[in-house]
Amino acid sequence: MPKKALVIEDDINIAELLRLYLEKDGFEVHIADNGGKGVSDFERLKPDLVLLDIMLPVLDGWAVCREIRSTSKVPIIMLTAKGETFDKVSGLEMGADDYIVKPFEVKELLARVHAVMRRSETDDDKETKKLVFDKLVIDMDSFELLVDGKKIDAPPKEMELLYHLAQTPNRVYTRNQLLDEVWGFDYFGDSRTVDVHIKRLREKLENVSDKWSLKTVWGVGYKFELNGA
Repeated sequence: MPKKALVIEDDINIAELLRLYLEKDGFEVHIADNGGKGVSDFERLKPDLVLLDIMLPVLDGWAVCREIRSTSKVPIIMLTAKGETFDKVSGLEMGADDYIVKPFEVKELLARVHAVMRRSETDDDKETKKLVFDKLVIDMDSFELLVDGKKIDAPPKEMELLYHLAQTPNRVYTRNQLLDEVWGFDYFGDSRTVDVHIKRLREKLENVSDKWSLKTVWGVGYKFELNGA
């Protein structure tokens, strides 16, 4: 049974080009030409992949991404003519898996599609993903972060970044390693994305426990440190 892709794009030429190449790649493709229809089509079709433009009528891509992420972890690739770091970080913080700027090469897009699909399938195959430390629970099955017994709101990528670091305490990761292993693609060396996520995690975790901490290793990267280890 073919995988289903939902393309939410109001430029009919781009949407049909994506349909052509995704169908050649084996996908069953559905197109929505505005954000409102995109959300309703997502709920109806339950696709395996979403390609999502940002500049959309009715609901913009960020609003659509939030709606989808409230109920699903389906891979989302955002498509937009905007290339500023702010837009990239905004999309990724809302839970997008990848971001590609128009105009794009179809081969690059398909490579990214395959990367996010592989990563999604790998995640689905994993056993229970829950880490427990002093006053900290990182539960990736329910996407819940418990800090000192209280549930704290955290976007999916913050959760995934914290989980990845805490899985191997005291191991130092470079920014590029984290971009590759958490975001699952080469983010063209834009390490500010990692720095922004670490900063926001620290705001939520600061002074919670003296038994662990998020540490910066200057000139290298970051680690989840178990104090005394």
